[in-house]
Amino acid sequence: MADTLGVVVRQLNGTRAVAGALGVSQRTVERYVKDQIRRPRPDLARRLEDAVRARWRPRVRAQARRRAATRTGLVVDTRARFGFTAAPGTTDDARLRHLTRALPPQHAARLFDAQDTGATEQRLRDLAAEALGEVYFRDGGRRASGLEVQFTDVEHVEFDL
Repeated sequence: MADTLGVVVRQLNGTRAVAGALGVSQRTVERYVKDQIRRPRPDLARRLEDAVRARWRPRVRAQARRRAATRTGLVVDTRARFGFTAAPGTTDDARLRHLTRALPPQHAARLFDAQDTGATEQRLRDLAAEALGEVYFRDGGRRASGLEVQFTDVEHVEFDL
């Protein structure tokens, strides 16, 4: 509690501003920050949670996105129909697959950039299909060169940082 409330105190430049926003005394906020009070009453707990969510989580989310786009990548879990455009004589019949794969940072960065610029859901699906095609089907260029992946009938897609 003290750590997360400390973020709000730093963002609002002091305990007085936080106290005013929460409707409590400045001394009460100081006690929470010093971890002298650990269990707030229910109404205050709800207001504290709302204040922390509004100010702390966006910052943490932005840091996680930056880390995923530059170092760690992200994990995609999907159940969808995958079809292919490939060389003649290969099996290109679409079929339902459940895939969970780690995408490298460059693919994460492309997805985040597209999302930030207001890309349509179809464009985001196309980028996810390109990334899965590269990582899973073409195995980073080691096989199936020229294979184009079609990503349709999406049952679910979930991205984790």
